[in-house]
Amino acid sequence: MVSSPKKSLRLLLIAFLEPIPVDIVIKEITIPKATDTLPIKIMNRDRFFLLSLEPAIFLEKYIGNLKLMNLSAKIKNLVYLSLIFSGLILVNAQKKFKTGADQPEIYLPLLKNKNVAVVANQTGIVNIETINATKVERMSIVDFLLKNGINVKYVFAPEHGFRGDADAGEKVKNGIDQKTGLPIVSLYGNNKKPTKEQLSGIDIVLFDIQDVGVRFYTYISTLAYVMEAVAEQNIKIIVLDRPNPHDGYTDGPTLKYHWKSFVGMHPVPVIYGLTIGEYGRMINGEHWLKKGIQANYTLVPMQNYHKKQRYEISDRPSPNLPNDLAINLYPSLCFFEGTQVSVGRGTDLPFQIYGSPYTKDLPYQFTPKSNFGAKDPFLNGKLCYGENLSDNKGNLKKLELKWLLKAYKNYKNANQDFFLSNLFFDKLAGTDELRRQIIYGRTEKEIRASWQKDLENFEKIRQKYIIYED
Repeated sequence: MVSSPKKSLRLLLIAFLEPIPVDIVIKEITIPKATDTLPIKIMNRDRFFLLSLEPAIFLEKYIGNLKLMNLSAKIKNLVYLSLIFSGLILVNAQKKFKTGADQPEIYLPLLKNKNVAVVANQTGIVNIETINATKVERMSIVDFLLKNGINVKYVFAPEHGFRGDADAGEKVKNGIDQKTGLPIVSLYGNNKKPTKEQLSGIDIVLFDIQDVGVRFYTYISTLAYVMEAVAEQNIKIIVLDRPNPHDGYTDGPTLKYHWKSFVGMHPVPVIYGLTIGEYGRMINGEHWLKKGIQANYTLVPMQNYHKKQRYEISDRPSPNLPNDLAINLYPSLCFFEGTQVSVGRGTDLPFQIYGSPYTKDLPYQFTPKSNFGAKDPFLNGKLCYGENLSDNKGNLKKLELKWLLKAYKNYKNANQDFFLSNLFFDKLAGTDELRRQIIYGRTEKEIRASWQKDLENFEKIRQKYIIYED
């Protein structure tokens, strides 16, 4: 799918038909050749971000010495529009889908001669076509930066580690990456936020992690802490955007601040319908960082990305999300992590099955055992009864409650409550209301109705930060 010039122009109008900030000096614009890829610097009311207009037109390196200081803001904007629309006509529109990382022509110049720290894991992959486009070379973002002469000082690792081999909740240790020799600094455990000392001498932090678009998936919490740290130290952050497999819609209960934790830091629903790059813009724009500070935030967006189109996630974002089906079921099944029910950790079908020793009326049987990504899985060695959802078509576009309600109805253990006593279920839900609704026997329809007002209110916020077409 390719955006029409009309749609692209509409994005431009939104971005540019505002007065140019007084602290911005426009010096020069050079009209590029028809074959050029153009960086465009889009102005938001409070911040700058790089916006990929299909077909991936950018203006950044072409903003230089045009002296327009004596012209009105309106005329300046018209000049911009004229030049950019000319670029739209000149550039080949048949561009392929690309992640932010797959567009090094945008971010490498920004990193040149800078001291860089990278926040990444195994999903931070750069796909580079060979000269004749016969094959694609895949390379870790860290390896790619080093190959291109970027001065990478540290790698910050989120939950599951830099190579993605740590269990959920397992402590990620500091150390040295064997392949590159770079120091690895854990951002999981006691050190969720980079310290002043860890950022000493760093000019730019580059963030590249595949998210799954669900509030309790911790990579967006890591992004928030990193943004807060760089804002406090006056360091720039560049985010390389990636697809959201739950993009284009919202669902689930909205977090109440009383239940704020690392599995939910912001007042958003379980499914929030933004890419990780858009989410970062929302954090900044809504002043959700500590004391309302804002990061110096640059987004390198995807090219030819559409929010309601689903894109294959080639590298598992974490050990227990091995495929697109598991990712699709994740927002619905993860609530079981706050109950006496297994989600299949320690089996070949994590987040594709569920069951418990105490739901014997359910048809499917499995026994969790130690394996990759689950050294000591919940209910290890115990026979569980539940359901196998691995034949599901993987096209859910809502948070499905029926499995949670069915498990609760079939749970029979007089000595142990269905919900864990640590109230982790409430942290996942972002509220204690869902747990109470289940206990009180509310129907799925009644439960879903209770979310609607908050979802409507969030949608007003969400719309401000969307940069991609549906």
